[in-house]
Amino acid sequence: MVRPPVLGWSHLKSSGLSLLAKQIWGTLRSHLLRPARWCSQVPCAQRRRNDALHPVWKGPASVPGGTRQSPINIRWRDSVYDPQLQPLGVSYNAEACLYVWNTGYLFQVEFDDSTEGSGISGGPLENHYRLKQFHFHWGAVNEWGSEHTVDDRVYPAELHLVHWNAVKYQNYTDAVTGADGLAVVGVFLKLGARHEELQELVAVLPDIKHKDARAALGPFQPSCLLPACQDYWTYPGSLTTPPLSESVTWIIHKKPIEVAQDQNFPGKNTGVGSHSLLQGIFPILGSNSGLLHWQLAAFRSLLFSVPGEEEKTMVNNYRPLQPLMNRKVRSSFQATHEGARL
Repeated sequence: MVRPPVLGWSHLKSSGLSLLAKQIWGTLRSHLLRPARWCSQVPCAQRRRNDALHPVWKGPASVPGGTRQSPINIRWRDSVYDPQLQPLGVSYNAEACLYVWNTGYLFQVEFDDSTEGSGISGGPLENHYRLKQFHFHWGAVNEWGSEHTVDDRVYPAELHLVHWNAVKYQNYTDAVTGADGLAVVGVFLKLGARHEELQELVAVLPDIKHKDARAALGPFQPSCLLPACQDYWTYPGSLTTPPLSESVTWIIHKKPIEVAQDQNFPGKNTGVGSHSLLQGIFPILGSNSGLLHWQLAAFRSLLFSVPGEEEKTMVNNYRPLQPLMNRKVRSSFQATHEGARL
């Protein structure tokens, strides 16, 4: 059998890009710009999300009190606009960043919280809260991963920045179980462009592949992970990991941030071109393309296990939704019909 010649970049460039190459470029471009399709029926994604629960949530969990547990499904139309809710004041010290580590359930970035310099205030908070750490929750696939949901919509991942009340308590440990002890800022992650600042963190993840591994992380500014829009929901809740303490004021940003998705090799099942031909076109995309930097794939490359144990991929590290009970979700913005499109 006579094999057709492999068309490299030089050939394509010299020919001004053949019609076939243009077709493939269009296919690649659509892969890069089009997010993965959501399940057409909302309950479908929720059902699959529940089926994929981490083992820690498949047995009875100890719930202290149980009247204000998190996460919840935020219903846009049922949230109550509170005009007294001002924008959250954020002042983080990048130099306070210490290290990133694999906890065996997620990866967490720790901060020096011994001084007053790094934290949040204002918004729904009466005191200053110091930043202790931030971490992420994510799924095995792009259809689920976030802990909170909005009108039943699930995001691929969710960021939590954890703070403690430095006015009422002496340290983080005391604040965890105290009234108004913690404030957690939540940010949804959606598929889209590569997040340049997040890439600094992603770059060190190979160093903490296994449980309990730690890696130094130079100065890192957490505010770069916050959306430009300051609109948020707030409600009284709990930690979403043991001890599930009901001491948290949740502040959930309305707008998500974008990260690069992970997909199968672009061109697979496209029906056009060959692997070699696609490789020849990759230089068109440049080194900054999401094609070469799947950020969620880096999250999913971590392991729940220690070296020597059977490898268990770190995915689906989210707690199932909890009932709202008699709580009120307040918003810093007036609800509109745009909610369904977020």
